[in-house]
Formats: sequence, C-alpha cells, structure tokens
Amino acid sequence: MKDGVNVVALAVFVFFFAVVTVMGFLAARWRRAADAEHLDEWGLGGRSFGTWITWFLLGGDLYTAYTFVAVPAAIYAAGAAGFFAVPYTILVYPLIFLFLPRLWSVSHRHGYVTTSDFVSGRFGSRALSLAVALTGILATMPYIALQLVGIQAVLDVMGVGGGESTHWFVKDLPILIAFGVLAAYTYSSGLRAPALIAFVKDTLIYLVIAVAVIYIPIRLGGFDQIFADAGEKFAATGSGAVVPGEGAHWGYATLALGSALALFMYPHSITATLSSGSREVIRRNTTILPLYSLMLGLLALLGFMAIAAGVKVDNGQLAIPQLFETMFPDWFAGVAFAAIGIGALVPAAIMSIAAANLFTRNIYKEFVRPGATPAQETQVSKVTSLLVKVGALVFVLGMDKTVAINFQLLGGIWILQTFPAIVGGLFTRWFHRWALLAGWAVGMAYGTAVAYNTSSPTQQHFASSSQTIPLIGEIGYIGLTAFVLNLAVTVVMTLVLRAVKAPEGLDSTTAGDYTADAGDPGVQEELPPPTVDARH
Repeated sequence: MKDGVNVVALAVFVFFFAVVTVMGFLAARWRRAADAEHLDEWGLGGRSFGTWITWFLLGGDLYTAYTFVAVPAAIYAAGAAGFFAVPYTILVYPLIFLFLPRLWSVSHRHGYVTTSDFVSGRFGSRALSLAVALTGILATMPYIALQLVGIQAVLDVMGVGGGESTHWFVKDLPILIAFGVLAAYTYSSGLRAPALIAFVKDTLIYLVIAVAVIYIPIRLGGFDQIFADAGEKFAATGSGAVVPGEGAHWGYATLALGSALALFMYPHSITATLSSGSREVIRRNTTILPLYSLMLGLLALLGFMAIAAGVKVDNGQLAIPQLFETMFPDWFAGVAFAAIGIGALVPAAIMSIAAANLFTRNIYKEFVRPGATPAQETQVSKVTSLLVKVGALVFVLGMDKTVAINFQLLGGIWILQTFPAIVGGLFTRWFHRWALLAGWAVGMAYGTAVAYNTSSPTQQHFASSSQTIPLIGEIGYIGLTAFVLNLAVTVVMTLVLRAVKAPEGLDSTTAGDYTADAGDPGVQEELPPPTVDARH
C-alpha cells in the first residue's frame, strides 16, 4: 500500500462521486410524477421503467460492491470455491423467468408494493405477511452494511481517514460524508435516484473489468502464470485450491443452488422488478441479464490476479482495491475505486428503499395506522429509509469488517425461508397459511442456530454458512438444508390442517391476475388516481 493519500486517485474518485451525487438529486425531476407523495412514485419510480432502465437498475441492484469486493476476495482467500457466485447467477434467470412475470402482474393488478402485500392478499394472513416483512428487513440490513464496507475498503486503500491511531471521527469522516449524501438524495428522489445513477455505475464497472482482464494479465505474464502462482500459493498454505476437491462439491453446489433460490426473495430485487412498466419488460430482462454473469466470471478472476501480483492484506476485502492501486496508473485506479464506490451507492439506496417499503406497508400501515394516507405512507417510508441506513452504518463502524460477508450469507439463509410463501403462492393456493408460517419458523430457527454454532480459528460464532447436512453427512449450505426442512414441515402441516378443516384465509386474487399486463382492463384500477384540484 502506498504511503499517505493517493491524491490523483482520490481526485478522480471525488469527481465521479460528485457527478452521481448531482444526478441523484436531479433524479427527482426525471420522469416527474403527477403525485410525488405516493409510495408507488417514491418507492417504485411510478412503475413505469422500460427494458433498458430496468436492466441497468436490476444490474445495479444485483451486482453490488459485494460482487466487486467480496467475490474476488473469497477467491483470493479460498480459491475456486469463491466462484459459486457465477453458477448461481446463471441458475437464477431461468428460475425468475417462470415466476417474476406472475408476481409483476398480480402486484400491478392490486397495487402491491412488497412481497408481503402479495402474501397478505393471497393467503389472508397478517401473521404470515408480518413474518415475510420482518425477514426481508432482517436480511437486508447486513446487505446494506456490506455496501458501506465496499466504500470503506477503497477509502482505506487510497489512504483517506488516517491510521488506526487517528481519532475515530476523523478516520470515519469520509464514510460518514458518503452516507450523508446517499441518505439525502435517496430521501428526495426515491427509486429514481439509483435508477439514473445505475447507468454510470454499470458503464464504469464494464470499463474497469475490460481493462483489468487485458492489462493486468499482460503485466503479470499471462493467465498461465497467474494460475500457476495461485496454485503454488494454495499448495503452500493449504487454504484453498484453484480447482475445488471432491470433498467441496456438495458445499459448492448447495451454496450455488441456495443462493439462486434466495436472490429474488430479497426485497431490493423485488422493488427493482415491480418498478418496470410491463410484464414483457420483466421477461425481456430475464433473457439479457445473463450478460452480467459474463462480467462476473471475469471479475472473479481478479482474486487470482491479486495473488499473482503479490498483494498481501490482512482483510481480504482490501485485496481487489489494493490490486488496482498496485497495477493501475493512479488516475485509472481512481476510476476503478469510483466503480466500486458507486457500485455500493446504487444497491444501498435500493435496499434501504425496499426495507422502508416493507416497514411502511406491512408493519406501520397494517398494525400501527391502518388509515394512513398515501402521503403519510411516503413520509414514513422516507424516514425509515434513513433509519435503515443508520443501522447499517452502525454495523460497519462498530463491528469487525471481516465478518460482513458472513452476516450477509446469514441473511441469505433467512430470506430463503420466504420462498414457499412467495413463489409457492404464485402458482398454488394449496399450502395452508398456518403451515407456511410453521415451516418458516422452523427454517429460520434451524438456519440461525446451526449458523450460530459454526466457528473458525478467528471467529467463535457465525463463521460459515456451511455445515454437515443431516442424513447425507456431506458439508452443504445451511440455508438450503433449512429450506428443505421448511418445505417438509409446510407440506406435512398442510395435510394435517386440511384434514382437520382448519379455516383458510381469504384469497383476494383471481387466476387472471397472474397473467395481466399493463393496459389490460382492471390492471390500473387500484393504482393512485390522478390528482384533482379541489378548487374546480
């Protein structure tokens, strides 16, 4: 790491940060709504985004600072096991092609803003809806924190904030400023801000990766040398492998499959999806989003490049920022750091909006103030989005940064337990609402308890998302095991509850709701009416 502040890189970083900050505030005027004080407008961008805006928004939402920092960091530390992110982003798109259009249609028909809105309408269960909402908020918090960790990583490498002996306020001032700016433009512009900024973010990321996979291997002697150096390092330390051994296959496969099932259960994924203007936009996006998986595969190789470049860091999250500073000219290192920083701002904004929408619609309006007006809903959601960011900031500033990825993976375990209620509900009403709640509770309890009991030489609890699979005896993803247990309990309980004729909740949806598109009769009927001037 270079001594002192990398002034050139910092200047480039600040320039791009300033550009997206201005864009974030100007986004409030972009596609201006007739009634900005409505949650459909602030929290879903007016449900009007087309194919390319949705593509950039979903890309900015799904491929985050976690992608840019933590995936290659995992490969830097453990080898090919970190590539699990590549197959899971391939598996997920055929999966969402099946159910996302149905979710969009029923949500557009009934004005649903969150998955909990759908669960409540489908199963008539406030308890199940609350469980889905709380799980979404709980799982999102560490994900937002991980984005702030990404910003902090590039600031550390640029030498901003001082050393460990520096006063905490001075050391953390840069990330406090970044947090303040993010909070301000998210509050004023809502989902339109990350939608607009995503164009800059994705352009920078594609540019940096294109340069990195050509320029860095040339400097390091080619990919043959890179893989050879990585193989030697793992052979010497025993910390991983360029190719995973047979014993790691179950862990690799279950983590990839479980992550694929969980990805679009996250509230931010659904928020970006529901912002699109038609069912066909969703279908087209599932066919072109795999372009990001190509980018991800190239990005993951940066972990091996960091090894070949001789990067030595105690915190693996710093490996890729340090690689960029070591290998690139200062000015282009600044561009790369800006890509990571903006790659954190976009998803952090969407995640905080999604969590706020869940709280507003499914906790505040459902249990605290059922008669809340659309303007009151919007105001509560704005304030909640600020509080969510504060919570993530406290996590980042108060906890060991190396555990951030494990807490995010724990969030994946939790959010996967909502799959039966959300995806199952999109195709069948057979599952009983009480059975779904029981299955969710069992899956959450099992997943959390098992994850809590995992340990490592440096961490006593929550050290891993993998553990021995009962009955099979292989090491596998805890979230997928919990999901199977969840599903088994749900099926058995449904059979029992139907046998005793337990009361079912009211289903407010119809078969036609799941295939409706924009412009179909009735689709817009529950969306906000046009503003009428009371003086006329």
